[in-house]
Amino acid sequence: MEQKQATPIVGKVNLGDLRRLEPLTRSFGYDRGQPIDRYYINKFLSQHSADISGHVVEIGDDRYTRRFGGSRVSQSDVLDQDHPDSSPTIIADLTNADHVPSDSFDCIIITQTLHFIYDVTAAVRTLHRILKPGGVLLGSLPSLSPICRYDMDRWGDYWRLTSAAVQRLFGDLFGPTNVEVEAHGNVLVATAFLYGMCAEELTVEELDFKDRDFEALITVRGVKSEVVV
Repeated sequence: MEQKQATPIVGKVNLGDLRRLEPLTRSFGYDRGQPIDRYYINKFLSQHSADISGHVVEIGDDRYTRRFGGSRVSQSDVLDQDHPDSSPTIIADLTNADHVPSDSFDCIIITQTLHFIYDVTAAVRTLHRILKPGGVLLGSLPSLSPICRYDMDRWGDYWRLTSAAVQRLFGDLFGPTNVEVEAHGNVLVATAFLYGMCAEELTVEELDFKDRDFEALITVRGVKSEVVV
């Protein structure tokens, strides 16, 4: 039986290096190692790598398509808006992408993107529409995260979502039974991520421990029904 950790009395909490008004870094931990949110994203995509096959579209760039899809991918596309930091093969705004044909892709990868889109429901509706029947969407969304100043100043950083919100957001379109939502994190992970610590500064046991009241990152796997309703 796991022993509960003792709680220090008021005035005796030792904050050490964390008693500061500035984070350790504002780069989400990239300059210290692997960002904590990427630990969960990599683990999630690795677990579902078999889904990354056929005609795959990834939002923003194709790093995960190449890393986890390999020879299973017959065609790879990158969907993004037209801006200097991206080289998309498909230029589109997910809230208004009527020019992208329906039922086009076997797999869609969208990580840490939807919170930058104000009309997030319209974006998910587009993702569902362009996915082939039987196709799979693999995504992640922050439940807790510092503001990304670069994105905030250019197009906005709007949302932090709970697992309940993600279940409704995707379940309403894909169908509740076609969606798998998982929350990752605990109070230590949440604190470390906000301070800019990296995954290497925590143990695997600390990273993998889940506390339902401290969601840091949400992953979602959605399968488009093959049955036309």
